[in-house]
Amino acid sequence: MSMFNAYMQLSGAIDADVLRGEPLSRRTTLRIGGPADLIVVAHSYTALVHTLDVLAHERVPWVILGKGSNVLCSDRGYRGCVICLGREFARLSVEDTAITCGAATLTSKLVNRALTSSLSGLEALWGIPGTVGGALAMNAGSRDEWIGSSVRDVVVTRPGEGLVRRKASDIIWGYRSASFAPDEVILEATFDLVPGEKDAIARRMEALLKRRKLTQPLGVPTCGSVFKNPKDRSVGTLIEACGLKGASCGGARISARHANFIVNENGACADDVCSLMKTMQESVYEAHGIALEPEVRFLGFGA
Repeated sequence: MSMFNAYMQLSGAIDADVLRGEPLSRRTTLRIGGPADLIVVAHSYTALVHTLDVLAHERVPWVILGKGSNVLCSDRGYRGCVICLGREFARLSVEDTAITCGAATLTSKLVNRALTSSLSGLEALWGIPGTVGGALAMNAGSRDEWIGSSVRDVVVTRPGEGLVRRKASDIIWGYRSASFAPDEVILEATFDLVPGEKDAIARRMEALLKRRKLTQPLGVPTCGSVFKNPKDRSVGTLIEACGLKGASCGGARISARHANFIVNENGACADDVCSLMKTMQESVYEAHGIALEPEVRFLGFGA
């Protein structure tokens, strides 16, 4: 692959910010991650397509990154191109009981617009950080409600295929998963919501946020829930039962507020987090016979 050729072809040639060697710690909520060889913030669909074409021609691997709220990046960084979606992908519009927004729209902005439009169905996303694209990719939500249940359709693109509009019924929505292909870029989604009483929607949002504030370490560097909940079990409770609340490794610590969160307390590195995750997995398996499956996504490991 030729990273330099890719950089030269993209830099200044498209509506995008093209960066070399920027630490991924600046683009993740856990504030961990070494430098990416290349970062392209594409501000238009044309810029995105051109970027994908150049990367394919130069055989440069790539990955899409939103706000990095459920990502653990390697201390060694990423040997390829990290693509972020910019201005054109943050648009949002409301028509009757439907909201259409770009993948770069913050989930908080989407839920707020639903509230001001007196539309219900997205309250479970309140307090969840990140972008709509990331939320769709992992079918984010609460334990009992998720974003996929409100989707009408999603617009995606794949290298060489152009725009494709996929109906929600064509997508398999699982627990913290959705059946998008690895090389499929989520661009836009339309949500079908239901009319509601604004005060009632606001009260529900406030109650959900209050519960999150009481049970989760908000306002500190984390990657959100580390492991998926096993069926009919709380992974936080399982980890807490192993006596691991507050355990630390280097600058990383298992939250004393919720045992399924790891906090970057003091300049933690990815290896610190991985070490704690291994301890959590081994302890829960030994005590409960349950193999924990990571919810956090890994970037740059093994590269």
